[in-house]
Amino acid sequence: MSAPHRFLGFGFAAADLLLEIREDGKVAFGLGAGEAVLGVGDRALANRPWTSLIHAEDHPMVEAMFDGLGDTTRAGPLVVAVNTPEGAPPRYATITAIRLPQNGGAISCTLARAKPRGVAGVQSRESFEARAAELLAGSSQELELAFVQLAGFSESEAAQKDPARLQALLAGILRAQAYRGEAPTAVGHDRYAMVRGREESTEVMAARIDRVLANSGVTGVTTQTGAVAMSGIERPRQVTQALRFALNTVLERGLDGGLPADFSEALDRAMRTTLSKAGQLGAAIRYKRFSLAFQPVVSLKDASLHHHEVLVRFGAEGSPFPTIKMAEELDLIEPLDGAILEETLVYLQRDPALVLAVNVSGRSLMVDSYVENALRIVAQNPSIKGRLLFELTESAAVEDLAEADRRLQSLRAAGCRVCLDDFGAGAASLAYLQQLTLDLLKIDGRYIRDLQHGGREATFVKHLVNMCAELKVQTLAEMVEGPEAEEAVRKAGVDFAQGWLYGRAGEKPVTQAQLSAFLTGVAGQGSLAIRAAAERKKEWG
Repeated sequence: MSAPHRFLGFGFAAADLLLEIREDGKVAFGLGAGEAVLGVGDRALANRPWTSLIHAEDHPMVEAMFDGLGDTTRAGPLVVAVNTPEGAPPRYATITAIRLPQNGGAISCTLARAKPRGVAGVQSRESFEARAAELLAGSSQELELAFVQLAGFSESEAAQKDPARLQALLAGILRAQAYRGEAPTAVGHDRYAMVRGREESTEVMAARIDRVLANSGVTGVTTQTGAVAMSGIERPRQVTQALRFALNTVLERGLDGGLPADFSEALDRAMRTTLSKAGQLGAAIRYKRFSLAFQPVVSLKDASLHHHEVLVRFGAEGSPFPTIKMAEELDLIEPLDGAILEETLVYLQRDPALVLAVNVSGRSLMVDSYVENALRIVAQNPSIKGRLLFELTESAAVEDLAEADRRLQSLRAAGCRVCLDDFGAGAASLAYLQQLTLDLLKIDGRYIRDLQHGGREATFVKHLVNMCAELKVQTLAEMVEGPEAEEAVRKAGVDFAQGWLYGRAGEKPVTQAQLSAFLTGVAGQGSLAIRAAAERKKEWG
């Protein structure tokens, strides 16, 4: 091969290092700052496999990039992790490749030092949203949110034979098409989204993906693509709204659901959808189109019924969390919490023996009207004093804990108790325990699930219980689903427990007699090692 052809192959991009890689995967020669880019002098690169220079987690992506090259076509730049000695700081480089017919099948590559990239595999939706907004803010290049649907990929014969290899191949194929080699995210079954440069059409991308799949022995896959230009708006919050709308559209409707042309149109559609949802949710709150469910909380001392947590349900849907999250985002959580409190009052008035805990978002607590309404309800209904608990949820962080504590103390002074929900998860942290005066603290279920196995979780729970005891705060373990978990939390000194072991949330609160009958029945069936309430009382005294 002549030198002019060789340097023609390198002339398509400015770079710190030039490499030519033969068909056998080894470097034919290197020229430039090899030590600075790869940690290897350019003369020492000859005859080394390219796989020895680049970190293994990026091999599938680089292989897909090389495999997708046609004659005179260019791919990249992609950011790869460079192999470094153990203990050395990580190093990254951009790689761009081109295949020229005059080079006899060899691939010409340019490399330059680069800033770190994101994760190597398929990333979570939340991480993708944050990373996509970050990439858009820092790029001078026109970008698009591209979608790829690979119908039949998961069901292909190749995927069934070696699913781990095919998942690595999939991530590599998609990253090879993405901006800087950034990781994609899943938006449905065999459907993915990525940030991508707008230099070529998605049809060209689809053809390249088909070529790589065919060369990898993956058959029976139909590739469909689409894209939304990441342009038209600049404000970070609006970018996030437009991005989420586009992702949700594809998640719910697929690529045939009518993608917006750009982020400006996506934002417009998102605002109209938001207004519609706000109207529907507002009506549901106003006319109380929801139901309440009640889950028992049991004293671990004597298996007696302590109180019920009040849970909200919307229609036939499963978890109410998406609706509650939407209420927070639409600034409707305060009226929703208020409506639930008013419905809870009905049950308290109906049964003078009932004790109920109602959830209150951190955002609602910081609204004067919610606290004023709660105090008015308690003042007008003195019979509910001592029978109403407020559970401060961790779904929305409280920014001013001193002010939050002042509001909680006004509720306590009126005769209500206060519980901190899901301690150890989300926003709830030691700062809450330090600055809020509480009656009860609910330990997040992830610690309870692992408590019975010992280790760090058990140590954490035991120290937390001891600390709460010193602060005169009682503790409640959630997600107690089996006798082993119950025994573990009881040994840790926890005061109360809640979970499927004592019954799921029901349409009506249970009585002490119903709870005792349920526990006795479960023990008698032998399906759980739980002991009847009478046996516990006898053992514990």
